[in-house]
Amino acid sequence: MSQTAPLNADLHCHSIISDGTLSPEELALRAHQNGVQVWSLTDHDVLGGQERARLAAENLGMTYLAGVEISISWMNQTVHIVGLGLDQSNAVLEEGLRATRDGRGLRARQMAAQLEQAGIQNSYEGALHFAGNPELIARTHFARFLVEQKICSNMDEVFRKYLIAGKPGYVSHRWASLDEAVSWIRGAGGEAVIAHPGRYKLNTMQMDELYARFKDLGGSGIEVVTGSHSPDQYKTYAKIAERYGFMASRGSDFHDPHESNIDLGLLPHLPEHLKPIWSVFH
Repeated sequence: MSQTAPLNADLHCHSIISDGTLSPEELALRAHQNGVQVWSLTDHDVLGGQERARLAAENLGMTYLAGVEISISWMNQTVHIVGLGLDQSNAVLEEGLRATRDGRGLRARQMAAQLEQAGIQNSYEGALHFAGNPELIARTHFARFLVEQKICSNMDEVFRKYLIAGKPGYVSHRWASLDEAVSWIRGAGGEAVIAHPGRYKLNTMQMDELYARFKDLGGSGIEVVTGSHSPDQYKTYAKIAERYGFMASRGSDFHDPHESNIDLGLLPHLPEHLKPIWSVFH
């Protein structure tokens, strides 16, 4: 894979298997129609859509990298680590993800109880309708319920008024550790990438600690161009990639045609001087 002619790679998106609204097959077709050449489905803490995604991608002529987005706890905040090009049948990875998913159901009940205290009824059942599986229920599913019920007009309003720290419906969850997530990804033959670093409410020192520890553990990449970053942040995280010797990744973080900041494959290309993470896969 040559860096001289930039490939259209989208290595971060979500299907209905986690908190997206399209099937793996629908995502593959949408990515292909938008010119994506290298694609990865990175559902939250679950690998259930991987074979479907791979088959659909290969039938459309796209290169496919098996992926996952692992939720971790870092300094009392949730951070996401993407694994790319991994063996989805790896038993240690699968067991680690199962353990990470454990507790989502209880957390969802606690979130619903808080929302009920705020006057919002039946939110657990409403969120479960969108999730389909109590093991995979997430804040996004609650947010869709609140929009459906016209309690909020859109997803951004939901996350301003509910479901974040200090607001009704927020319940923290103890996810995997950074060490565990990177170990699972590397043990499955994949490359570990820090997802959308511009989203985290951590100060410069805390982020520097994250980058340094991640690199020490064998983490190799950072998302530079992502649907969660502004153009100014592309430049900021390009400099971070250079400083720490990280490869750069690119991904829309697409969940839904109406909710997402940008569509599959429509991001700007990576800055030319950075080494793309997909260049290590042949």
